[in-house]
Amino acid sequence: MPEPAFQDYYPENVSHCYGCGSLNALGLRIRTRWEGEESVTRFTPRPEHTAVPGFVYGGLLASLVDCHATGTAAAAMYRQEGRPMDTLPAYRFVTASLHVDYLAPTPLGVELEIRGKVKRIEGRKVVVEATVSALGKVTARGEVVAAQMREGFGQF
Repeated sequence: MPEPAFQDYYPENVSHCYGCGSLNALGLRIRTRWEGEESVTRFTPRPEHTAVPGFVYGGLLASLVDCHATGTAAAAMYRQEGRPMDTLPAYRFVTASLHVDYLAPTPLGVELEIRGKVKRIEGRKVVVEATVSALGKVTARGEVVAAQMREGFGQF
């Protein structure tokens, strides 16, 4: 049985995200794990993720990079502190900045592999680089600045 995904440790109140929330029945529900020093998500786009026939919509690729990176940021903070992801206080991150370069059309109907590397941790921010590959070819590259959620995030 594979080890739990980073997203399995998200508290219920932050598990509704379209990209990575386990409680969003219509969402992507990505699952990310460490493979050595890199984080890895595998995801197969569905027909509704079409841009033009046979190819993936770029917004989906941006969502995959985004949620993969924020999950990686949380896992990196736990790893830096040498503690398991099921310990408190819980770390959860949101996107402060997202940049994606589209390098080649991404085919629909094949498993995509998203790989992330932590560039640096700066206080409450983690910078993560990510690539999206299809059939062994990198089709998109991104960088996310993820910011740690503060207590009471989302209250106006």
